[in-house]
Amino acid sequence: MKLDSAGFTLGCAILISALAAGCGHGSSTQDARTVTFLIESMPINLDPRVGTDAQSQHLDGLIFDSLVAHDAKMNIIPDLAETWETPDPLTYVFHLRRGVKFHDGRALTSADVKFTFDSILSGAVQSPKRGTYELVQSVETPDDATVVFHLRSPYASFLWNLTLPGIAIVPKGSGADEAQKPIGTGPFRVVSMTTDEEIILERNAEYFRGAPKIERVHFRVVPEAIVRALELRKGTADIGGVNSLTPDMVLALVKQPGIIVEQQPGTVIAYISLNFDDPILAHREVRQALAYATDRATLIQYLLRGQAQPAASLLPPNHWAYDPNVKSYGYNPAEANRLLEVRGFPRGRDGVRFHLTLKTSTEESARLLGQALADQWKSVGVALDLRPLETATFFSDISRGSFQLYTYRWVGANNDPDIFNYVFNSKKMPPDGANRGHYRNPALDALLDQQGVETDRAKRKVILSEVQKIVAEDEPYINLWFGDNVCVHRDRITGIAIPPGGDYDFLDQATLK
Repeated sequence: MKLDSAGFTLGCAILISALAAGCGHGSSTQDARTVTFLIESMPINLDPRVGTDAQSQHLDGLIFDSLVAHDAKMNIIPDLAETWETPDPLTYVFHLRRGVKFHDGRALTSADVKFTFDSILSGAVQSPKRGTYELVQSVETPDDATVVFHLRSPYASFLWNLTLPGIAIVPKGSGADEAQKPIGTGPFRVVSMTTDEEIILERNAEYFRGAPKIERVHFRVVPEAIVRALELRKGTADIGGVNSLTPDMVLALVKQPGIIVEQQPGTVIAYISLNFDDPILAHREVRQALAYATDRATLIQYLLRGQAQPAASLLPPNHWAYDPNVKSYGYNPAEANRLLEVRGFPRGRDGVRFHLTLKTSTEESARLLGQALADQWKSVGVALDLRPLETATFFSDISRGSFQLYTYRWVGANNDPDIFNYVFNSKKMPPDGANRGHYRNPALDALLDQQGVETDRAKRKVILSEVQKIVAEDEPYINLWFGDNVCVHRDRITGIAIPPGGDYDFLDQATLK
């Protein structure tokens, strides 16, 4: 690959100079009890029944709890519900913890849980999450500590859809003002909010898992990444966000005294989707050849500065359902050339076998990725034309199937194995799902339908292994990498352990010196 690594090095050097020149020898002016956390944007809606943007969901995880949670391997674990049982595939019975209180002092009861879901299902709250719970027929409360969900049909991912950040429990009677005055049971409570400026949280001294060590968190909205970097360098901020600074900024900041970079594996996956209606990409050999022609290691080294891990599947490697024993596509241009020849695509006099067009967003990272792929695929005779598009146009085109190839990423959705159903089932083409490449495989469809209703996890895992084998052979996606979770912070904060999803939950265990 002929990527201009010198250009990246020069850019990093310029950034280091800018940080030094812009900040001088600035000193910290931080409150000894408060962590100042810089975020890119204001949360859109802190009502956990409504908000779906990343910032809302990150903060909801600090303010609220849900019935169940998940660990790093995506296993379901207790949260507000200590235990639960499923007497049959249509019935889920949850037993709540005793003594849990909302931030305003009210005791949590089963009535709050029922209200939360009834308000979504009835339409009393206009929620984009309503479709997630459409299989819930009714919610019953036999007593203050018991909640019973009755489903219309079996659904293997039901428990997963009860975890944060998907949903959280609000007090009975919460109306449209819940977003302005959020009241939860979580480790932190909201003190104040100023639109587009700041949100201040204080620790919940009565949190059922134990009060956080940090007394107060001051979230400040700072849209510009370079300004966030400068504030960290100067010491007027403690945390520059999670995954909010460019790789070059991270490299520049880690060399500054008093700054630490935490880098841990994440689950956000970057991928390339291929259109099965296209006469060239309809051939499996072509799709596999493009995967072999993609040098992930080099892309990660130069584009992401090593802040990612190669992806072989939509599921992250630590997931309970992940199967490592499937067809893999290490960088192998010789095999790519062989497959293209076998499929009947010889090189022309100019060395080109055919042209393809890659659509991307206008983000700089997407543009650089496109250029690097064009350079790599050129070596196997594939000419890649790049089409960066504004967000609205980009999503309109890919939803309509108006593309040969596009590249984007999944954030969170791939933590649940039902992602395979959502993106590869032939019944899930837009607007009913995200099978934008119009992939059709009847054998896969049958397996996807089967895993969707199999509530025995051991049996479901066997089905999902077959799903992953078929998908790896057919290659409807070229999986690129899982971005690492990167948190840049001042050294007065310790004990930061970023969860795989990149949420802010680490704040309830971190310590401020």
